[in-house]
Amino acid sequence: MTDLGRVSGWWHRLDVALRDLPLALLLLAGSVLLAPDNHGTQVGGLPTRPFDALAVAVVALECLPLALRRRLPVVCLALVSLGFSVDQLLAYHTVAGTALPIAVFSAGAHLDRHRRTAALLFSAAYVPLVVALVRVGSVEPPSEFVLFYLAHAFACGLGVWLRRFRGAEAEHRRRVAADTRAAERSRIARELHDVVTHHVTAMVVQAEAARYLTAAPDRLDQALTAVTDTGRRAITDLRHLLDLLNPDHGTDARTPPVGRLLTLVEQARRSGQPVEFTEEGTPAESTGSADLVAYRVVQEALTNALKYANGSPTSVRVRHGEKEITVKVATDGSGAPPGLPEGSGRGLAGLRERVEVLGGDFSAGPPPGGGFDVHARIPTGSTS
Repeated sequence: MTDLGRVSGWWHRLDVALRDLPLALLLLAGSVLLAPDNHGTQVGGLPTRPFDALAVAVVALECLPLALRRRLPVVCLALVSLGFSVDQLLAYHTVAGTALPIAVFSAGAHLDRHRRTAALLFSAAYVPLVVALVRVGSVEPPSEFVLFYLAHAFACGLGVWLRRFRGAEAEHRRRVAADTRAAERSRIARELHDVVTHHVTAMVVQAEAARYLTAAPDRLDQALTAVTDTGRRAITDLRHLLDLLNPDHGTDARTPPVGRLLTLVEQARRSGQPVEFTEEGTPAESTGSADLVAYRVVQEALTNALKYANGSPTSVRVRHGEKEITVKVATDGSGAPPGLPEGSGRGLAGLRERVEVLGGDFSAGPPPGGGFDVHARIPTGSTS
């Protein structure tokens, strides 16, 4: 963290009153230093009175409450208004009068409750000030008093607008955060579905086949070894997936290692599925999420083949182009083997969503000649 970042963090950890205090002190100092010039706010047009010791107390009453403008906006406005009234009635006309519009603006921006009641009370309190100024000799026309009131009402309106704008921004951020969390949960759910369904399906098929190999110890041992290896791969993939839930974890675990497509094919073959695998082209150095999506397409298609067409010939063709990855998985035959539940369709729906998010095309269904085909065109986002 830079020195500026550390200072900013330290500053924002301070109480809000301490952070507002410098503004109050700055206005107080400016009011005292500029007192001889008499360039302050004037309401009522009374002859200016020379700056004296009492004026310092009046200026302090106007300026120092600004330290409470966010913590206690009503108290701040009440004290500043009292100081301003004394300032105008005694005709000091100091620069400290600037504190009043600041306090009014802050009340509009930071008052949480009873805003309308406060506005009515302070508006009503303005009337006695006008009456008092007229009695001590004010020669200002009524229009000047009305203009002064409208100017401060506008300042209050700006504060209310700022409050609503910040509230809308905060609500927008909350919605974005909620949508992001929902999207992340959906993505993790898809990952869980792909990983668990694929490996567990393979294990069920392999275990089912092992039941018929009790008379062939060697083949039974191979089948049980395949089940064990599949379980270990399932554990490894689940660990990678769970790592994604770690905030300190990077994105490397989301991309399958090189050669994992062939591993998927070999696993399906060990489960009794005859798979022909063809991979063309060279994977691009940077494909974004395209590699992971292509991997999931092959994984889900082989899982469905094991479920519903176990033992039927299946072909997997993956082509790496300059700007896209093309995946086609075709399976002959149909019908689910006993012992496997019907699918929910979530896997194919999730694949379609993944591919379309990247701007690609996805289709899945039986071709005219029978069987089941899965086809995906996945843009890599790379440029030639």
